[in-house]
Amino acid sequence: MTVTSQTDQPAERASEATRLSQLVIGIICMVMIANLQYGWTLFTIPISQKFGWSLASIQVAFTLFVLFETWLVPAEGYLVDRFGPRIVVLAGGWLTGLAWVLNSFATSLSMFYIAQIIGGLGAGAVYGTCIGNALKWFPDRRGLAAGLTAAGFGIGSALTIIPIQRMISTHGYQSTFLTFGIGQGAIVVVLSLLLFAPQRGQAPEASTLVQQGRLQYQPLQVLREPTFWVMYLMFMLMAAGGLMATAQLKPIAKDFHLDTTPVTLIGITLPALTFALTIDRVLNGLTRPFFGWVSDFIGRENTMFIAFLLEGIGIWALYVYGQNPVGFVLLSGIVFFAWGEIYSLFPAACTDCFGVKYATTNAGLLYTAKGTASLLVPLANVLVVETGGWKGAFIIASLFNIIAALMAILVLKPMRHKLVTRSDEEPAWAARTQPT
Repeated sequence: MTVTSQTDQPAERASEATRLSQLVIGIICMVMIANLQYGWTLFTIPISQKFGWSLASIQVAFTLFVLFETWLVPAEGYLVDRFGPRIVVLAGGWLTGLAWVLNSFATSLSMFYIAQIIGGLGAGAVYGTCIGNALKWFPDRRGLAAGLTAAGFGIGSALTIIPIQRMISTHGYQSTFLTFGIGQGAIVVVLSLLLFAPQRGQAPEASTLVQQGRLQYQPLQVLREPTFWVMYLMFMLMAAGGLMATAQLKPIAKDFHLDTTPVTLIGITLPALTFALTIDRVLNGLTRPFFGWVSDFIGRENTMFIAFLLEGIGIWALYVYGQNPVGFVLLSGIVFFAWGEIYSLFPAACTDCFGVKYATTNAGLLYTAKGTASLLVPLANVLVVETGGWKGAFIIASLFNIIAALMAILVLKPMRHKLVTRSDEEPAWAARTQPT
C-alpha cells in the first residue's frame, strides 16, 4: 500500500456543461433515495397501530437502514473508484426500489428489518457514489458541489411529504411503500446510465482559498491518520442529534400534543407536524450547499464551528420553546438547518486532506460515522421511557453538538493544517510512510 501521485497524461478539460450535467444527475438520484431516510418517520406510527409493536422495536429497522447505508459505503466506494459510478448506482436503484416493495408486504418485524437492510445497501451505493463524483468533478468548488449533491438527499423528501401523508391516510402505508418504491427506484436506474467519473485533467485545478494536500492517500493510509479519527468523532457527535430528530420528530410532536395542531405561517395553514416536516426538509437541503459554499471561502473548520454551535443551541431551544406550535415549526427548522451541513463539510474536508483519487472510498470511510451514531437512536426511546420525557435526550444531543463545535477550532483545525503542510513541504515523507 502506498501514497501515490498521479503521473499519467492528463485528458482534455471537460466543458462546464459536462460537469454541471454530472452534478445534476447526481442531485436527482439523491432526491429519489431521500424518502428512505427522511420519509420513514411517517410510516412508524401506522405500522405500530397495525401490528401493535412498540416504536422502539420499529425504530430498530431505521437503525439497520442507517448502519447498512453507511458502513458499507467504503466497499461501494472502492468499486466506484475502480470501475466507475455507473454500475454501482444502477445496483443501488434496484435495491432501493426492492426495499420499499418488500416493506409493503412485510408482516413481521424481521421482514421490515431485512427490507431496511436492503434499502440501506442501495441508498449507500447511490449516496456515496454521487457525493464522490461531485468531489472529483469540482475541486475548485468542492464544498458547494458536495453540498448541492447532499441537498438532494436532504430536500428531496420535501417534495413528497404531503403526497405520502395523504396516500397513507387514504390508501394505507402498504400501498404508499409500493407506489413510491417502484417509482423512485426506476428513476435512479435510468439516470445511472448517464453517470461517469472525470479522467485526470478533465476537472479544473483545486481552489487556492482552502488549504488542500497534493498527495493521493489510499484508504488504508487514511485509517492510520489521527486527523481522520478526529473528523470521525466529530461527525458521529453531530450525526447523533440530527438522526434522533429525523427519526423521532413525529413521536416528539405527538408527545407535545402538536401533531395535528394547525399552524399558519406566510399565509399557509397546515398541521404543525406537516408544516415542520416540510420546512425541515427544505432547510435541511438548503444548508448543505449554503454552508458548503461558505466553507469554500472561510475554511471548513470555521464554518463547522458556526454551524455546530447553532445546532447545539437550536436543539436545546426546541425542547424549551418547542411545545408552542409556531415555536415547534420554526425551531425544528433551525435544528435541521444547522445539522444538514455535515454532509457537505466533512466530505469536502476529507478530500482536502487526503486527495481526490480515492475520494469516494475515503469519504465513505468517514461517512460510516453516521452509522455508528445511528446506534444511539433507539436509546432515545429508552431514555424517554425511563425518564418520562424528552429532556435527557435533548440535553445529550445539544452537548454533543457543542463539543463538536469546539473540537473543530481547537483540535481539527491545527491538526489538519499540520497534516497538509507536512505532506506538501516534505516530498520524502510519502516514501517514509510506505509500509514495509
